[in-house]
Amino acid sequence: MIKNYLKVAWRNLVRNKAFSAINILGLSLGLTCSMLIILWIKDERSVDGFHKNGKQLYQVYERWISNGKPDASYPTQGLLADELKKVIPEIEYTAATDYAAAPGTQSTFEANNKVNKNSGKFAGLDFFRMFSYKLLQGNAASLLNAPNSIAISRNMANIFFGSPANAIGKTIHFENKEDLQVTGVFENIPANSSQQFDFIRSWIDYVKQNNWVHNWGNTSPETFVQLRTDANPAAVQAKIKDFLYCYADKDPAVTMELALQPFPEKYLHSNFSNGKVDGGRIEYVKLFTLVAIFIMLIACINFMNLATARASKRAKEVGLRKVVGASRSSLVGQFIGEAMLLTLLSVIIAITATTLLLPAFNGLAGKHLVLPVSQPAFWMASVSLLVVTGLAAGSYPAFFLSSLKPVRVLKGTLKFSHAATFFRQGMVVFQFALSIILIVGMIVIYRQMNFIQNKNLGYDRENLIYIPIEGELINKYEVFKEEANQMPSIVDISKMRNSPTIIEHHTNSISWPGKDPNSNVSFADGVVGYDFVKTMKLQLKDGRDFSKDYADSASYILNETAVDKIGYTNPVGKQVTWGNHPGTIIGVIKDFHFSSLHDPIDPLIVRLDEKWPWGTILVRTRAGKAKDAIAGLQNICKKLNPKFPFTYQFSNLELANLYKSEQVMSKLSDYFASLAILISCLGLFGLATFVAAQRTKEIGVRKVLGASVTNIVTMFSGNFLELVGMAILVAFPVAWWAMNNWLQNFAYKIHIEWWMFAIAGIVTIIIALLTVSYQSIKAALSNPVKSLRTE
Repeated sequence: MIKNYLKVAWRNLVRNKAFSAINILGLSLGLTCSMLIILWIKDERSVDGFHKNGKQLYQVYERWISNGKPDASYPTQGLLADELKKVIPEIEYTAATDYAAAPGTQSTFEANNKVNKNSGKFAGLDFFRMFSYKLLQGNAASLLNAPNSIAISRNMANIFFGSPANAIGKTIHFENKEDLQVTGVFENIPANSSQQFDFIRSWIDYVKQNNWVHNWGNTSPETFVQLRTDANPAAVQAKIKDFLYCYADKDPAVTMELALQPFPEKYLHSNFSNGKVDGGRIEYVKLFTLVAIFIMLIACINFMNLATARASKRAKEVGLRKVVGASRSSLVGQFIGEAMLLTLLSVIIAITATTLLLPAFNGLAGKHLVLPVSQPAFWMASVSLLVVTGLAAGSYPAFFLSSLKPVRVLKGTLKFSHAATFFRQGMVVFQFALSIILIVGMIVIYRQMNFIQNKNLGYDRENLIYIPIEGELINKYEVFKEEANQMPSIVDISKMRNSPTIIEHHTNSISWPGKDPNSNVSFADGVVGYDFVKTMKLQLKDGRDFSKDYADSASYILNETAVDKIGYTNPVGKQVTWGNHPGTIIGVIKDFHFSSLHDPIDPLIVRLDEKWPWGTILVRTRAGKAKDAIAGLQNICKKLNPKFPFTYQFSNLELANLYKSEQVMSKLSDYFASLAILISCLGLFGLATFVAAQRTKEIGVRKVLGASVTNIVTMFSGNFLELVGMAILVAFPVAWWAMNNWLQNFAYKIHIEWWMFAIAGIVTIIIALLTVSYQSIKAALSNPVKSLRTE
């Protein structure tokens, strides 16, 4: 019996090649998309899941309420980690971390006549006790407990010393100014870690090199804690809530609190709203989970529609089988089996396609995904997917065909109930509603990304190059600037502690005459060189730039937001004190964006320090002369700083890195939306085939009575446009709601406009007309004599 069913299934598949190809193609596309999305989702959810102490690991974040408005951020005080460990008994280990170089740049190392750049950070001595980064050499308990100690990765150990074992105890030269002793070697950081680094330096050195950490009003490092296994996180959170007031005076105007976030959750939940963790990459995980489910539903609906469209050709087969004694269950089993066969072929094709597409998908998504074919769980999941998809796709056609009455079908009077017709049409409406939502999403995401890339940030980001201050450039910056300014391709040069898009350091140690003692405002702060405003092409609202023509060592420049916070009406010439350093405001610059457009512009205060020992040189080149400028700058750096490889970064590229995740999501959305539309078109084609088969005699009668081909094509297409119209009515409100929520993640965003929906509707209508045109024209051109012939 089973052998006979298989023969029948295979013959039907081979006999109806076009039908089988469309069905297999639709299912294969759906399965391939779903597999890629599932692999991506699995990888996203696995990030930071390998830490053995993950359940006890937490990140501390600071929450404050100022003027009734709550807010929060991850930067904390430099001494917070050590103090938490001393005071809170439920906390077993703590570690603070911060960049070892300006964000976006790398540190230069030298050993054994080899020079290389690597990324890393400073970290507290418990760092390797808390996080499960595999140590190849060294003891986690004593790895970072001495000054000038450093732990390096296997990759660094191989580059400089040949092997991890050879690295231990050796000296490595850091930034041409410090000798560090290698006290440990760790395995290269896995791709599924949110923390990526090549080395870890002792926190003792960080505190020694940054005196500002002793001021509890300054924030920059991130703080991590590991609770004891018997600790209650809620109780610990209650204990640390007002912890800062043990070291800073309580301000009636500003409520400051500390809170805990489980570390394994941070990667997916890193946004704040109203002072609490709210969303992040988890929104994309949820979105693509729904996309995967919907794409599979669309593919299964296509199967149902196409199988039902073939029902009229198999109705007599069903009738004859019933007449000779076939039970309904045996017929259901046969048709489910045929669906399983098609699904099996689709799964095989999908696995092959996924394997072939993974390298390109990894390049697009920035991942290292692999199809886990060696894991039994993968094949169990594939079999489950085969069974579920086969049942979902084949159940409706199987039960529908097996329910046909043999007397009616053998008399050639196969008709379908209104409920069956409504169900099929509803599925097409659902398909196209989803497609319209995805098209609107594509348009909104594209427009927002274009808005970000082209928005006036308040400075000219074109022809702006960043060069890290390192090695001899620290002491020879003046010589570098003098020689570079003589190049015709260079317009202006200045320097900055960080870079214009990464000013993360904040302080609340800003005061001024008449300041409300109950007011506490956090300022972003920058340290820059002469001609900063000129080089950046910032817009001066009032006053002037830092200049050698003046004694500006005790002068400050503020942005508009800072002036508004202070409350000065004519700020130039008035006094401001930063910590213990009173100074005069010499200029006010118009607000410019120095962080992601996800965030509003903070108050900014900038001071002059040409001797600041690290950061970024800002070089403004002439338009069209970037290549000449880079070549000249490279020659100067080789002469002045021979031990350090010349590196640079274009301002536009650094800015693009801030929105890397959004760019990836935008591209993935485009591809998946396009595939969903393609699969939906296959479903519409299936329904068009079904309707054409059902209305053959009607079309023949209309032609006999004088209807033209145009009349019939218009009538035929009009029915489908009604379905598309209903899909539009369903999709537009949902699309607006979904994309409006997505845009809330940006402090600066576009407005959703009517024309975005109009484009989505028009594109969908055109696609629908093109899809049904083949069947409608074919039906209109058919010979009425054949369609009206009686049995």
